[in-house]
Amino acid sequence: MSYEVTSAVAAIIEDAAGRVLLCQQAGGHQLWGLPGGRVRAAESPVHAAVRDIFEETGLEAQIVELVGLYEVTGDGCGEAMPDLFVHVFRGRLDGGGGPALNAPGRISRLAWHDPASLPEPLTATTRTAIADASAGRTGVIRQIKRDIQREVEAVEAVEA
Repeated sequence: MSYEVTSAVAAIIEDAAGRVLLCQQAGGHQLWGLPGGRVRAAESPVHAAVRDIFEETGLEAQIVELVGLYEVTGDGCGEAMPDLFVHVFRGRLDGGGGPALNAPGRISRLAWHDPASLPEPLTATTRTAIADASAGRTGVIRQIKRDIQREVEAVEAVEA
């Protein structure tokens, strides 16, 4: 039996009003999540985060601090999904300008959201990391399960 773990990154980026930048997936369950993605071979998590932020939003960013390390397990809607080990950072945008949909094959929408009023369906990692960041936590280590019920509801809503 093999055990597959995928290394990934995500970044919490806030605007001047304290809203968080979220991306909605173009395919699958169309979940909302933080900008980010997989860490490539021989790539550091920090470099991966900066690269993915740019690829998804067209924005240059700096990594400020580590919010936490999140081990994500569970199969969501019963699909065979690898476990994830996600480095979630707090990022800061360089310069002006707003986000632009830069990866239309992966991302369908970009939007700023108040942390107290997040859109659904939302990834479990995003929900947990934003709560940690909003509480001022850094360097947390958590194990979290994918949201089976929320993902099932999202599929039912899309199919309806």
